[in-house]
Amino acid sequence: MISLKKRIILKCRECGREYPPTNTYACKECFGPLDVIYDYDSIKLGKDSFTTRQKNLWRYFELLPISDSSKIIDLGAGYTTLHKSDALAKTLGLKNLYIKNDSVNPTFSFKDRPASVAVSKALEFGMKAVGCASTGNLAAATAAHAAKGGLPCYIFVPDDIEPNKIVQASLYGAKVVAIDGTYDETNRLAAQVAEIYNWGFVNINIRSYYVEGSKTLAYEVCEQLNWDAPDHVIVPTASGAMLCAISKGFEEFKKIGLIEDKNIRISSAQPDGCAPIVSAFKAGSLEITPIDQPQTIAKSLAIGDPGDGFYALKKIRESKGIAESATNSEIVDGIRLLAETEGIFTEPAGGVAVAVLKKLAEQGKVQPDEKVVCYITGNGLKTPEAVSGIVPEIIRARPQLDSFISATKEVTAWAR
Repeated sequence: MISLKKRIILKCRECGREYPPTNTYACKECFGPLDVIYDYDSIKLGKDSFTTRQKNLWRYFELLPISDSSKIIDLGAGYTTLHKSDALAKTLGLKNLYIKNDSVNPTFSFKDRPASVAVSKALEFGMKAVGCASTGNLAAATAAHAAKGGLPCYIFVPDDIEPNKIVQASLYGAKVVAIDGTYDETNRLAAQVAEIYNWGFVNINIRSYYVEGSKTLAYEVCEQLNWDAPDHVIVPTASGAMLCAISKGFEEFKKIGLIEDKNIRISSAQPDGCAPIVSAFKAGSLEITPIDQPQTIAKSLAIGDPGDGFYALKKIRESKGIAESATNSEIVDGIRLLAETEGIFTEPAGGVAVAVLKKLAEQGKVQPDEKVVCYITGNGLKTPEAVSGIVPEIIRARPQLDSFISATKEVTAWAR
């Protein structure tokens, strides 16, 4: 076990005021968000530093905000496959496309990354319980890591999230509180509860540390591309936190010399019924106008008032990326396209990313020669109802060969 006194601080993203690494999550001067900042000059990592390390997110221990490795709660999240996606690339007219498939994490979404870091930090702080406000995937991830860490867990969700996600979180032993309201209303209530009880709500009062887990999505891509950075990434976006974290990950690898200092275009994908970042981008505005009542099948992206929306918008523009949205029908088509070409079944958030990638390729906003990475963040088995309307009719036959031949004579003709 490693016990390392890391030189980290919390720094306000707005006014720059610095704080010690406590469970403070907002600046006392301007109420801006606090980011974890490391002493990068003291971090000595080379490309050969990772050769014998475990293949999960904790291989990047020096760049994560935990000092005592005995507090780490590890279910094996991270170091997921980066698929060279030639079939999908050919369909879209691209030459160099990769799918970062985070649907194969322990609870089947990328949320295992920030949950692992946040629950570990809660233990390091000595907190007696953890929880979160969630649109579904974080609920399962937090509950699973809390179970492994032996901590009580309280999950606040909007009452219209997919039933499978509630069942999953409940089976890990979490107490699920379904709120008759939107995610934003659910989040506000959870923040009040966190303040009163001093529980570790991973995406509220431990948020500064929680978001650090998501930046490993950038680290892994660079390592898996043989220490090269992609030219362009497509990120499904809800609060904007993951997009900002991925951007931070690329910047940190540049700072410590693991990748070349080149511009990486970062593009955001949102569903039509909840696309406040896309709307601001297309309007050329600096302000995010909240969506009061999100209407989309991509419920994991249904955050109408994105907490990091302004900062995500800034990252998109600075990197010369794009923000685009997809309709419900385009989302379903995206799910099917990814499944049929690459054998990956994603939930609607991934369908949004693929649909937006397709749209940008058709519009010439993704260049054919760019090295593109599309992030797939959740597993389709969590939300089968989203595609139930497009499942082909089942072929039925009796247990005799002549019955099979009769039932399949049209569909098997091509194989003879």
